Amino acid sequence: MSQKTKKNVGAVVGRSGVSFRVWAPFADQVSLIGSFNGWNEQPLDNEGDGYWYCMVRGAIPGQEYKFIIRRGNETLVRNDPRALHFTTSAGTSVIARSTFDWGDDKFVPPPIEEQVIYELHVGTFNRPDPSINGTFYDLIDKLDYLSGLGINMIELMPVSTMLMDRGWGYAIDYIFAVESMYGGRHGLMQFVKAAHSKGIGVILDVVYNHLGPDSHLDLWNFDGWHEEGYGGIYFYNDWRAETPWGNTRPDFGRKEVRQYILDNISMWVHDCRVDGLRVDSTHYIRNVKGNNDDPEHDILEGWSLLQQINTISRKINPNVITIAEDLACNNYIVKPVHEKGAGFTAQWELNFPFMLREALKTADPANLKLDGILSKLDSRYNDNPFSRVVYSDSHDSAANGSSRLIETISPGKPDSLFARRQALVAAGIILTVPGIPMLFQGQEFMQGGSFNDWQGIDWNKAGRFNGITEAHRHLVALRKNSWGNTKGLVGKGFNLIHNDEVNKVIAYHRWFSGGAGDDVVVIINFGNRGFDTYDIHFPQDGSWHIRFNSAWSGYDNGFKTKMSDYSVNVVNNIGVLAVSPNSVIILSQD
Repeated sequence: MSQKTKKNVGAVVGRSGVSFRVWAPFADQVSLIGSFNGWNEQPLDNEGDGYWYCMVRGAIPGQEYKFIIRRGNETLVRNDPRALHFTTSAGTSVIARSTFDWGDDKFVPPPIEEQVIYELHVGTFNRPDPSINGTFYDLIDKLDYLSGLGINMIELMPVSTMLMDRGWGYAIDYIFAVESMYGGRHGLMQFVKAAHSKGIGVILDVVYNHLGPDSHLDLWNFDGWHEEGYGGIYFYNDWRAETPWGNTRPDFGRKEVRQYILDNISMWVHDCRVDGLRVDSTHYIRNVKGNNDDPEHDILEGWSLLQQINTISRKINPNVITIAEDLACNNYIVKPVHEKGAGFTAQWELNFPFMLREALKTADPANLKLDGILSKLDSRYNDNPFSRVVYSDSHDSAANGSSRLIETISPGKPDSLFARRQALVAAGIILTVPGIPMLFQGQEFMQGGSFNDWQGIDWNKAGRFNGITEAHRHLVALRKNSWGNTKGLVGKGFNLIHNDEVNKVIAYHRWFSGGAGDDVVVIINFGNRGFDTYDIHFPQDGSWHIRFNSAWSGYDNGFKTKMSDYSVNVVNNIGVLAVSPNSVIILSQD
């Protein structure tokens, strides 16, 4: 959908002052008030296309402002929808300088097949003072830790200005401003720059499927016009406005609203230099009901907007990764735009964590259900194994009435021996199956409970469960082929080579091209029975080395296996080895 775009919307800092431009097509008059004019009204000129404009000589960054909009007998005091900073979440627009000193930053993220994502929430990931939200600067303090863990991509939950001082970030009021409690726009840029210096890319979660809720939304009836009780110029004013979060779906068919969203994309990728975008609930952008195969409720302009989001992102940065949170059953989400797809790099594998819970919540083989997870081990879209993000926990699966994996399988005792074993089984799976693996904050040191936005994660556990953390570090290194002997884990090949339905032991083969240092065999015992000798079919004969055994006593005093690395001699494609209960073993050849 081609269209002319309006330049310099919002407050734009120039050499001699600041220009202000705002979209208010149904206004009779628009004025500007601010700390630069003693909060006295200064009229804006009507540009004839719905936009209003004025230049304020001598205005500088840091000064506050608002718009006065009059329509008929109604007078509205509004913040700038394009403001880059606010005094507080419910405060006043602030003129912000858009420039930033990036120094010699020329970061390029690792290839998709080598990326390991770590999802975190700025407010709770590192909170030195339990009574205060964490900030971008607190995140910077933990970059060495994350780099040491092997993480090379961090996914931030939304950071745009939100409606409360604490929140998940999905109730967004203004999409251009970065939450001041987190450190604002400058803090975000400092964090991205610092992450890049550690070899870590940054993926940002963005929300365009809805805004609000409407009762607190300054964009609601922004210039006084609306129809049928709906939200006015920024929103659909009919049945298409309906979302699970209120009647606040943006009007994707209105060119000014599309530009509002696409300029926001450009800001994140170009100005803030984020390396990826995770787009929230894309199924509610392309369909009113969030469905597949439902033409009656499809939003065609929503689909084309998704295509434009991906096209513009990659035009700015060809290396950007874009991730959709969709229904995880639509190949067209990750098809290229030129093939009529939405153009995303990958989509969250939404059912994966729930299938994993079914497979791990009991150790009793009689009650184990593996069909679900077996069906998801090699789920892929358009024959691309890296078209999905796989995880055992996320902000969604660990909340919304549910809990983190270890809390779910061991209620009230999330650090029990059983939970510790199963935590490593889960990590072993997500870091060895095809897909882009993602860890959720604290899972590498047994953070329990449910995710919330008021309770910081317990960093004392990082010391208490340092062996579990070390196991995650080893798994991440193997996943990235950091030691040069597990190239198969960054390859496309996958084959389920063993499925013992009685004892609940499976094995799969991963490969890139095949051969020594490439072929990888992963053995998983979901059951509670260990075996001193167990036969597994291997791809080829010779000596196979155990690169990882989750039952190694070096990871936990409660684990019994004494050796972390020994060889298995495979003859006639059969290898015999000991397999501990509730464990993962990874093998390859030199």
